[in-house]
Amino acid sequence: MLFHFNRILSTAPGFPPNGTNYAAVPIEVMLQWPMCTAAGFRMFTNDKVNTQIKRILNVWSQFIASPASRHVLTQDPGGWFSSEAMREIPDFTETFECDAGKEFFGFDSMDAYFTRALRPGARPVAGLDDDRIITSACESVPYALRYDVQERNTFWFKKEPYSLRHFLYNDPLASQFAGGTIIQSFLSPLRYHRWHSPVSGKIVKVVSVQGSYYAISPALSFAATDNKPDVEKNGYSQAFLTNVATRMLIFIEADNKDIGLMVFAAIGMMDVSSCEAMVKEGQRIKKGDELGMFHFGGSSYAMVFRQETKIEFSDQVMKGLKDGKSLVEVRSHVGTVRS
Repeated sequence: MLFHFNRILSTAPGFPPNGTNYAAVPIEVMLQWPMCTAAGFRMFTNDKVNTQIKRILNVWSQFIASPASRHVLTQDPGGWFSSEAMREIPDFTETFECDAGKEFFGFDSMDAYFTRALRPGARPVAGLDDDRIITSACESVPYALRYDVQERNTFWFKKEPYSLRHFLYNDPLASQFAGGTIIQSFLSPLRYHRWHSPVSGKIVKVVSVQGSYYAISPALSFAATDNKPDVEKNGYSQAFLTNVATRMLIFIEADNKDIGLMVFAAIGMMDVSSCEAMVKEGQRIKKGDELGMFHFGGSSYAMVFRQETKIEFSDQVMKGLKDGKSLVEVRSHVGTVRS
């Protein structure tokens, strides 16, 4: 295992073969089996272990942010600009800031590619002048929608309910969201990884939580039929990850009083999964403005609303919740707030 860690720390991940995520998150692939065991759960929720994992990931992050990581930014098979990659990420050059005429499409590193910016005009903001419209904060597939979320919950039972005190890290404002609504979505390593504000308003606070990287729910183990890890099938139990994973919490006071205080949460999952906020307390933002970004790794995000906030979610969101694969574009319509 240590030999393979060493190898990974000086290698950038290539484009995943056949549309899988396996090449994109190589450390997670190594740890998938122990992640599904009771011993693995005890290990990956241990603060001392996570401190050492973070040191390893920091070294890898430095390599991925260096020019040496650009060897995978090619049009060769396994490169991030190969024909297979371009099929998986259509309209790449029209959507993202890059220069196809330059070597490595003009990116300085693998991290620069992963955190690529949108071109002006790409992904227009839905209902820019309508404060009733809430937009998608990330390019993602809806995972879960829960109402009447409890302030405290034993979150590894009963189909992974959310627990606000765990999720919001015992923040003094957590009680304001008791009985409220949470919507959570999953970001593939192939997708755009910057965050955009779902509402116009003021940043109340930004909280960075250093949590776990490879802990998954104890409810997950091995598939009964073929004795293989079932983390892929169960989406890594993302509701559980909101309570334990490394995450960035951004509290926003929306201009629309029918929304009021809400929380955007960026949840890092696996491998580097660094969360970088680009806003600060007291800053005013408009809907669609950038809030921050994930640096490498699989990731998820959630929005938390108070009990008083009544939202009618869009057809695209409901479709994604049903089929588990329909992508909701960043800054597109997620829901409409009722007075």
